[in-house]
Amino acid sequence: MDLKELERYFRLLNRSFFVEGIMKKYADLDEPLPIGFGQTISQPSLVLYMTRLLAPEKDSKVLEIGTGSGYQTAILAKMSAKVYTVERIEELMKKAKKRLEELGFSNIYFKVGDGSKGWQEYAPYDRIMVTAAAGVLPDKLVEQLANGGRMVIPIGPRHLQELKLITKEDHGQIKMETFGKVRFVELKGEYGWSGKD
Repeated sequence: MDLKELERYFRLLNRSFFVEGIMKKYADLDEPLPIGFGQTISQPSLVLYMTRLLAPEKDSKVLEIGTGSGYQTAILAKMSAKVYTVERIEELMKKAKKRLEELGFSNIYFKVGDGSKGWQEYAPYDRIMVTAAAGVLPDKLVEQLANGGRMVIPIGPRHLQELKLITKEDHGQIKMETFGKVRFVELKGEYGWSGKD
């Protein structure tokens, strides 16, 4: 991954474009902001950190779980060949799609649905970015990760999770590393924590 290109684009990308109304004046703050429907746009420093961990390459096919505002999607699309992004809330997806098209992206594919199941049709993926927290590692996403691929995902209980880097080695063995504590909204579906705490 070209870290200089990532950081250059990160600095150029106007976060206020991805939020609405009164939230625009807070867009320069390094903190999460509400985007409606109980969802948030992550703080910029965490978006950058997670993208560095994911390390997409110019030829990478990326699956993003949780389109949200489209902010992380834009960064992934800039650094990758193709991004397949899944969002369960149709209204958020429509807004994100409009923003990303206005920015000129033509390498992003959108789906409204249950992100915990991934997007089997186009699997396997070289990289998977999950921007919602799972109670446990989702088997269905691991299955859709290519050998040699990387997935970044928050895993843990409702109030605090660990940011995990999952690497699928060339022979299919899974390696899991932890990179600090985070707090994300829930990955809805069978891998969330609803009803478990």
